[in-house]
Amino acid sequence: MLLAIDIGNTNIVCGVFKREKITAKARIATDNRKTADEYGSLLTNILTLKPETDDTDAIHHITGIVLSSVVPSLTATFRSVSEMYFGLEPLVIGPGIKTELPIKFDDPRKVGADRIVNAVAGTHLYPSPQIILDFGTALTFCAIGREKEYLGGAIFPGIDTSYSALTRGAALLSMIEFKGPVPAIGRSTEESLQSGAINGYVSVIEGMVRRFREVLGDDATVIGTGGIIETIARATDVIQHVDPDLTLKGLKILHNINRDR
Repeated sequence: MLLAIDIGNTNIVCGVFKREKITAKARIATDNRKTADEYGSLLTNILTLKPETDDTDAIHHITGIVLSSVVPSLTATFRSVSEMYFGLEPLVIGPGIKTELPIKFDDPRKVGADRIVNAVAGTHLYPSPQIILDFGTALTFCAIGREKEYLGGAIFPGIDTSYSALTRGAALLSMIEFKGPVPAIGRSTEESLQSGAINGYVSVIEGMVRRFREVLGDDATVIGTGGIIETIARATDVIQHVDPDLTLKGLKILHNINRDR
């Protein structure tokens, strides 16, 4: 079995693959202060107690680990977790890893590992050209060309990031639960915040997809993943495929590509 770990700025998402199927998943809050022992204990407990199938012993049959991280300090921590708790050296996604994905970026080394992982998954699972949206600490847009090459993209503040800043700066506003669809014209403070969040980000997505398609072609496939993508997708028809596990699937594909390294 393969353990795939995606370390983001807000959350760490882990998935256990049995062949091509995810049999257990866990989402952990990112915390630079936690030690390898703390993360190792937390991870093994969650994956043992909360599998998505009846395979309750999944965590004890891990034979490989693949890791993507945008938090350098936690990359080292999870290397230690892999070695201490599983006796395995992880495959860490970064420069030198085979991706089979041409990267048309000024400096390919500066493309976030999460964006490369998503692009690899996209090119293997969906028609190209593509626009991949990922809702996290940032909302990222990635452009995949017709020949399955990574062309670049755009980065926008994530919805939680934006509204956390707003509520810190506006004393009479408080954080809300993001849910939708909601009316464009809110009739209460909460509904107005909901409209700004859901309808505002839908407008960003629809506008950016239109601009990307002007370059990629009108047939560009739009794929959404991460965070509240399912809520956003219910409020627009521009997202053709919602794939919450896109990053984990990309990690699995990259592990397969690099298995004989």
